[in-house]
Amino acid sequence: MKYILLLLVSIPLFAQKEMTPQMTEAWEPVPEIINPGDANSPPSDAIVLFDGTDLSQWINAKTGKAADWTINPDGSMTVKQDGGIETKEEFGSIQLHIEWRTPPVIKGKGQGRGNSGVYFQKTYEVQVLDSYNNVTYSNGQAASIYKQSIPLVNASRPPGEWQTYDIIFNEPIFYDNGNRIKKGTLTVFHNGVLVQNNVEIKGTTEYLGHPKIRDINTPKRLYLQDHGNPVSYRNIWLRKL
Repeated sequence: MKYILLLLVSIPLFAQKEMTPQMTEAWEPVPEIINPGDANSPPSDAIVLFDGTDLSQWINAKTGKAADWTINPDGSMTVKQDGGIETKEEFGSIQLHIEWRTPPVIKGKGQGRGNSGVYFQKTYEVQVLDSYNNVTYSNGQAASIYKQSIPLVNASRPPGEWQTYDIIFNEPIFYDNGNRIKKGTLTVFHNGVLVQNNVEIKGTTEYLGHPKIRDINTPKRLYLQDHGNPVSYRNIWLRKL
């Protein structure tokens, strides 16, 4: 019996000696070469949704007509009270870069101060809000997944200053009948600080009540919310994942 045991023990040791570095090297697929861009330009494989010149990539979310938010001389656009705007194109999982600014003059408090939102697939909201010295419920402040996940920290800049979201959205997966197979996730960097770390999305964004299963017939468009406050946006681009 002792000889059999020695033989069994020696097999993995023998196999390990036969391994070479080349046996664990993967040469395919070869990652596509892109230009990563810089602070003033997006990566070369990005889809530019707004570069400060026009709103050709957007439509009014209520009417489906051309978006007509105000385009400012500084290359930003400002919310109009028109129900919000959404992209013409639909998107699945994406990496999104978007910059936003709340009004420099403070008006209102809580949810009434610099309120807007970035909705993925018209359903899942990352909150935009002036959360600089502005008390509100934690799962409704800036960079929250609205009413679902509190940001790890408050990385807000003062009102009137530009802020940045870099967001990874992995869409949920559904059967053809609308039943959900797998929940989606969101990772959010607010002004370069990780504030949502691969957080599982519970369901639809709801102001009243609990999240629901998304209607798979809802267009998968990126939506910017009109919440009655003149929030501005600029430099919006995404990469399909």
